[in-house]
Amino acid sequence: MLEAERKTKETDIVVRVEIYGSGKCNIDTGIGFLDHMLEAFGKHAYMDLDIKCKGDTHIDDHHSVEDIAIVLAQALKNGVYPVQNIERYGNATVVMDEASVSCDIDLSNRGYLVYDIPLGGKVGEFEVELVEEFFKSFALNLPLTMHMIYNRGANKHHIIEASFKALALALRRALNPNMRAGTPSTKGVL
Repeated sequence: MLEAERKTKETDIVVRVEIYGSGKCNIDTGIGFLDHMLEAFGKHAYMDLDIKCKGDTHIDDHHSVEDIAIVLAQALKNGVYPVQNIERYGNATVVMDEASVSCDIDLSNRGYLVYDIPLGGKVGEFEVELVEEFFKSFALNLPLTMHMIYNRGANKHHIIEASFKALALALRRALNPNMRAGTPSTKGVL
């Protein structure tokens, strides 16, 4: 079980992750929509997640969303690097009714995000702009290279959920064991 914690004036977060789990989730971030997205992520990545956050949501959800992504990435980092005997690359396109989102990742140990999901406004009380903040913090702190691309769709909930599920599947595929891979890099290190 991998663990990470972060305590600031804005948030108090504890994350536990089992990378090769079964998708069991125990999540309480204080942000219902984010809980739903993280449960979808854990379920489809086949990762067991235990995430607890007490944040300053009386101000807004920004600090909690950003910091949860940071801590989740930090927890995963020690289980991912140094990259050894795994596929390294993963991709997935997920459809939810009319929505379709693609995610391509490289466990490159270099943080980079291409985010092309043209959304604004809210889903319930959740500010949609925070989705990009989540993925940016996750990509830069794991670190990995991620391209998150909107293909089509109109329902914001479907588009966002498809993006979290696409990341889950892409990450699961990148972490797939491959004993022939050794260090999957021509440089010999990642």
